[in-house]
Amino acid sequence: MRQLVLDTETTGLSAENGDRIIEIGCVELLDRKLTGNNLHFYINPERDSDEGALRVHGISNEFLRDKPKFAAIASELLAYLKDAELIIHNAPFDIGFLNKEFDRMGLGKVTAHVSGVIDTLVMAKEMFPGKRNSLDALCSRLDVDNSGRTLHGALLDAELLADVYINMTRGQNALVIDEEPSEDQAQTVQDFSAIDLSQFQLPVLLSGEIELQAHEVALADLDKACKGKTIWRRHESVRVAAG
Repeated sequence: MRQLVLDTETTGLSAENGDRIIEIGCVELLDRKLTGNNLHFYINPERDSDEGALRVHGISNEFLRDKPKFAAIASELLAYLKDAELIIHNAPFDIGFLNKEFDRMGLGKVTAHVSGVIDTLVMAKEMFPGKRNSLDALCSRLDVDNSGRTLHGALLDAELLADVYINMTRGQNALVIDEEPSEDQAQTVQDFSAIDLSQFQLPVLLSGEIELQAHEVALADLDKACKGKTIWRRHESVRVAAG
């Protein structure tokens, strides 16, 4: 699965009122692993940033004067985003700005070009209800090093969010189970001599009610974190349908 962690910086808070994108940063994940195939643009927004926005991102109007306009980078951005799943913190904000920019180019909505959008802010509110769920708060909570983040920056924030997302979904690289063993794994199994277990008297320790409940809670948390895509749930649904 190809996923892109995306962040933008803008001249202000309202795309509807004419604010524009000044920076786009994207970090690529392929099968939940960082590839290094990232994309980053500074963009001339053809207007000045609000004072409040300048305090957030620190990107001066003068710095952006000689940067390409959105029209100049649109085709490269669109090709990069094509058919990927986007991961964005507070997705409606960034999607709203991208939709406005795409609409100016006659390209339709960005969501028409990607396979889907994951909003990590929504995920965080479900996982940590009642707590602060800004990117900085999540970095602190999930032990992601954000010491280099003094101002907002699209590429840096996308890189941090990639780490946050992997941690929020429990780093499931380590939990992936191959349903079919590789040739090396099969050979390793064959290299072991068969052991007759009938000669051993193995004690059977049954789980208590509290342990079973805790186990179900842990499975439910894992299932929720990966949006119902855990292997055991798929197998469970197949057994129910077959039964």
